[in-house]
Amino acid sequence: MVVYSLGILPGPGALTCQPGQRELSGHRMIDYIQKGGLLMWPILACSIIAIGVFAERLFYFHRASIHVGEFLQGLSNLVQRRNFAEALHECAGTPGPVARVIHAAIIRHDAPRAELREIVQEAGQLEVPKLERFLGVLATLAYLAPLIGLLGTVSGMIDAFGMVSSNGGYATVAELSTGIYRSLLTTAAGLVVATPTFVGYSYLSSRVNTLMHDMERAGIEVVHMLTDHAPGAEIISFEQAAERRAER
Repeated sequence: MVVYSLGILPGPGALTCQPGQRELSGHRMIDYIQKGGLLMWPILACSIIAIGVFAERLFYFHRASIHVGEFLQGLSNLVQRRNFAEALHECAGTPGPVARVIHAAIIRHDAPRAELREIVQEAGQLEVPKLERFLGVLATLAYLAPLIGLLGTVSGMIDAFGMVSSNGGYATVAELSTGIYRSLLTTAAGLVVATPTFVGYSYLSSRVNTLMHDMERAGIEVVHMLTDHAPGAEIISFEQAAERRAER
């Protein structure tokens, strides 16, 4: 993530390069890291952690995403037949927070509507921390990487002007370029890490919002599904009918 955009690693069009060119690129990468100073290593560590977190969350969201409409349609047929055991089995065998929210409601399928709503809300609230897991790490890395690069910039400039001061106000271009070159390397590396990390954080946050919307939709529909198909939901007793006639 760090070294690709800096031109340290070969781009997509350079995949057919000769082995000697690849070795040269590898040596150049190591050379950039060494010339960037000690602060290049924390930036590189931020890059590795960001890639690992993004890959883990992407895999998790891929497994957690289901087609909510089709899943609810299948459960609706089971609920209409009062086959709650099969419905619970389908929810337990389906990964993701949406299935777990529905599972919590079906377990208490005989509860009144108001209680079912509370059950769905509580189940959804328990799933939110699982969805947002490690997203704070990505956000921290996105802010931390350019700060480390900025620190490298300040450190390089201090070294450059410190050399001028130690030489009585005189220094060669080669002496000044060492500190300035290091400062530019750390700044560029920090920005290169921060930019894709922030983009990845924004993308994963949008996936979290989508899953939360799916949970809300599934919770509302399963409550209606269970209460509308509850036995006696549309049956009016003779006493209620007599009271209505008396009121008229």
